[in-house]
Amino acid sequence: MIDETRVLYNADCPVCSFEIDHYAKYSDETGLPITFEDLNTEDTAAWGMTSDEAARRLYVRKGGQTYSGIPAFIVLWQDMPRYRWLARLVSLPGFHWAASKLYDDVAAPLIYRWHLRRQARATSPAPSRN
Repeated sequence: MIDETRVLYNADCPVCSFEIDHYAKYSDETGLPITFEDLNTEDTAAWGMTSDEAARRLYVRKGGQTYSGIPAFIVLWQDMPRYRWLARLVSLPGFHWAASKLYDDVAAPLIYRWHLRRQARATSPAPSRN
């Protein structure tokens, strides 16, 4: 289905899942043609990236094109009537620049580092209790 919007996100990330789960619930309740794919259970190779690359930011695919970061959010918000105002606002040149800088330089790297720390804790052996 060419009009379908697909969202690739990290469901293991508390920040990501909080926001995207909200969008998924809204999408489901309103019957919007949006699917939400967890990079931890989906084949990210089908998206043309590794799971580590996918964990670095939000990705949205629509109309055969893949968007990342703020452009991905804009595409997603445009497809949800409740959030179209936000898509219009963030698409304005000054807002778009500021939102992109904040996401690209602060939020996405911070969330990604947090993701790496959670992964390291999950894979490290438990300390001995002697």
